[in-house]
Amino acid sequence: MVNTWLSDPPADGSIALPRDISAAATALRAGAVTSRELTRTALAAADAVDGELGSYLCRLDEFALAAADRADAELAAGRDRGPLHGIPLAVKDTISTAAAPTTAQSTVLDPAWGAGRDAPVVARLLAAGAVLTGKTTTMEFACGMPESGGPFPVPRNPWDLGAWPGGSSSGSAAGVAAGLFLAALGSDTIGSVRIPAAMCGVTGLMPTFGRVPKSGCVPLAFSVDRVGPVARSAADCALVLEAIAGQAPEDPDSVDAPFAALDVGDLAGLRVGVVRREALPEGADPSVAPAFDAAVAELSRLGLDCVEVELPRYAEMTAADIVTVLCEALAYHRPDLGGRWPQYTRGTRGLLLRAAMLSGADYVQAQRVRRAGQLDLERLFTRVDVVVMPTLSITAPALEGFLTGERDVFELFGHFHTVYWNAAGGPALALPMGVSAGGLPLSVQLAGRPFSDETLLRIGAAFQDRTEHHLRRPALAAEERTRP
Repeated sequence: MVNTWLSDPPADGSIALPRDISAAATALRAGAVTSRELTRTALAAADAVDGELGSYLCRLDEFALAAADRADAELAAGRDRGPLHGIPLAVKDTISTAAAPTTAQSTVLDPAWGAGRDAPVVARLLAAGAVLTGKTTTMEFACGMPESGGPFPVPRNPWDLGAWPGGSSSGSAAGVAAGLFLAALGSDTIGSVRIPAAMCGVTGLMPTFGRVPKSGCVPLAFSVDRVGPVARSAADCALVLEAIAGQAPEDPDSVDAPFAALDVGDLAGLRVGVVRREALPEGADPSVAPAFDAAVAELSRLGLDCVEVELPRYAEMTAADIVTVLCEALAYHRPDLGGRWPQYTRGTRGLLLRAAMLSGADYVQAQRVRRAGQLDLERLFTRVDVVVMPTLSITAPALEGFLTGERDVFELFGHFHTVYWNAAGGPALALPMGVSAGGLPLSVQLAGRPFSDETLLRIGAAFQDRTEHHLRRPALAAEERTRP
């Protein structure tokens, strides 16, 4: 269901945020709504559905309402901090916030970690006037599996509460899809922004490595981690990226590459490399291929020149990223393993045991493969401007097998076409491209050379101007659940 609240407020008392950040920002400046009203609506939506959804790990109701009142006062006085001013957003609980503790959804993390400090990305959102409504659920240290029975909520998929929402930025994507906030921050190391965005039917951006500072984010893999936005649309992701991009002194990997306001402009002349073989393996959901064909056809109608390509060293680059993540995760957690091993959840222990079987030589070889693949990609990007492929070749799997330990996320990696791009270093954007025969979201992915974030977002915004996939709402969306 397309939310038309801004032009036709619901007369039935249903709960709904505006369609997107741009619509909310326009309404704020027109006096049609206040930030307090937006924030109260967001919090009421969480009251209505989050007991089932598990999107929030920690809510900040009073903090958010106070920030909303400040935003209203500033806007009334003529101080406009930009398009995020007064907009309710949330942050993954691996990212430090002064207003709430950071747990990384684990009892292992020192409670003093990040205490009283905003990560640079959070400080920048607050400086832009955004209203922080809370911290969202993840998987332990962004690398475990969904687990029940612990002290933390289990995030679920708003399209089907029996399905996994993807991970590890689970609550961020599920909350955007269900209408609990208009955007959220996640982190991406093997696809942890794009996988849940794909499974929950929203848009997720993994920026170029270094474009957004990752300091203040609990590390999974230092040389791969990135912080990025989840939102309803590519245009909204661009608004968040504009606020959080740029160098931070405390992050040696960050670079001086701010992001300007998005201008879609003329896309004619851009060449798109279409990837099929690597992204449609045996066992793919039969709905993926026709939806992908339709998405490529839509890109062609936008004036883009679509040509078939194959990705260089696809299997090798995917494996290199996984080896890198395992080794760097083990390096980070090693000091705690001896004394606190039983406190880690089953999924995290499994990952760290895999990591312990790798050697320093394996890690070095993975870096050699990454660099060779990056050089091969540079040659591919002399022939095309961006690459398009399915984000995933499956839909959201049932959650139960993960909760019982009968299934392991590692068995799905052959259907996650996100991992390659983490090794590559450039940006990647996941966009909804329809729903499967079973009614679950499908997703298409645009990827490019380093610092081509704007090109991906321009194409994504143009694609979404011509399609309505990103406007579909799940049955658990707050306005659906509260209608008489």
